[in-house]
Amino acid sequence: MKPLEAELLFGGALYRRVVLERMAQARESVLIATANVKAMLVELETGRFRPVVDLFAQLAKRGVTVRLLHAELPSRPFRAAFDRQQRLVRGGLELKLCPRVHFKAVLVDGAWLYVGSANLTGAGLGAKGDDVRNFELGLVTEDFDAIDQVSSLYDAVWSGASCRTCKLHRVCPDPIGPGPQRVKGRKADGGVVLGRAKRFGR
Repeated sequence: MKPLEAELLFGGALYRRVVLERMAQARESVLIATANVKAMLVELETGRFRPVVDLFAQLAKRGVTVRLLHAELPSRPFRAAFDRQQRLVRGGLELKLCPRVHFKAVLVDGAWLYVGSANLTGAGLGAKGDDVRNFELGLVTEDFDAIDQVSSLYDAVWSGASCRTCKLHRVCPDPIGPGPQRVKGRKADGGVVLGRAKRFGR
């Protein structure tokens, strides 16, 4: 077993380290994997809390690639906040839905990694107070092997490569790529445009 140099975080430290110190300061890319997506609030300026999509819009404006891999349709408040950010609507935030995604991870600039239990929600990675947030744990690391393994998993799902052997492809509401066999009555790829989630209305 290879030793892993990492820091264990919990509670409000997850929000501060993952969202404020790393995601908000990204220079090249932010890749997020989460089961649930909600309009969690983040502090963009001192005392000014805004939906996380506003942070995504700032990152996109700086030329940062922002990708969100999620398992369920985002909450209505998230979608409403998304619709107000035309930069994101035009592709500044790439979204893909895979119902089998249950791992939670944030990869920043291909050099820093968070893995843990917290979803992209207010009670998970958001700015909620310690007395109301979920009890979450997570590890952050710059370990090359850990980053490489999580990146490989993320890429396999994001690219649709995992769809080729997925036993749930026939019942998937929004397949990313072609499944193990042609499904009668529709194209094997489900007519999905990569980078756009049908269930997100785009």
